[in-house]
Amino acid sequence: MTAPTPLLEGRGLSKRYGNVEALSDVSVSVHGGQVTCVLGDNGAGKSTFIKILSGVEPQDEGELRVEGQAVRFDSPRDARRHGIATAFQNLATMPLMSIWRNFFLGVEPTRRYGPLRLLDVETSRRVCRAELRKIGLEVRDPDQAVGTLSGGERQAVAISRALYFGARVLILDEPTSALGVKQTAAVLRFVAAARDRGAGVVFVTHNPHHAYPIGDRFVVLNRGRLMGSWTREQISRDELTSAMAGGVEFEELTRHLRHRPSVDRSDGRTHR
Repeated sequence: MTAPTPLLEGRGLSKRYGNVEALSDVSVSVHGGQVTCVLGDNGAGKSTFIKILSGVEPQDEGELRVEGQAVRFDSPRDARRHGIATAFQNLATMPLMSIWRNFFLGVEPTRRYGPLRLLDVETSRRVCRAELRKIGLEVRDPDQAVGTLSGGERQAVAISRALYFGARVLILDEPTSALGVKQTAAVLRFVAAARDRGAGVVFVTHNPHHAYPIGDRFVVLNRGRLMGSWTREQISRDELTSAMAGGVEFEELTRHLRHRPSVDRSDGRTHR
């Protein structure tokens, strides 16, 4: 049986900044209806990888393919035309503007009144609420400022907006960073909803405990290089954590942290 063509594929991607090799020969496939988790610590190359996939910067070497066709993005707008949407860590929302204004920012529905075209507020509110409901977020008042939403709810707005405007691949940059347990759980539910609607999701994170419950595929980067790529059936959460931390080094650290020195109760001295 022939394997399905990935929605988005990077082959041998490399990027240099002067003498610094930020990314070296990294290959990743993103399939529809799946979550591909890209993991790594700070400096692993995750940000550079996102910039290439989202059209912010071109790769120096390697190839991008969208549904099997070779492409080279000139800008984020070019990537969006190919169905690639990115929600960066800061989300780029306008905190004092309403939820529905943020949802339609730059592409607001209009209605013609004679020679004029005016903003169609009622349609905007209705569509915004309906689309957010599809991924599991109920909004009582779409006129409330988006800044009053929790971090997880703002992620939902970004995800829903991308899907509504035709994104087939959704790239999420550290969507659970700095969120509490409940908000993280909510974001994972929103990601699952996007996956279940057929989108290919790229979930970029430094936290394997957030990635493992939602991931179908896992890619680990370290200092710009691909350390490994696995399906969920091929790796456990502990093995994924170990791969991120460097395997043997992580095991040695674990043994060191678990070792407790004995205390001689007679003289209060510590013996190792």
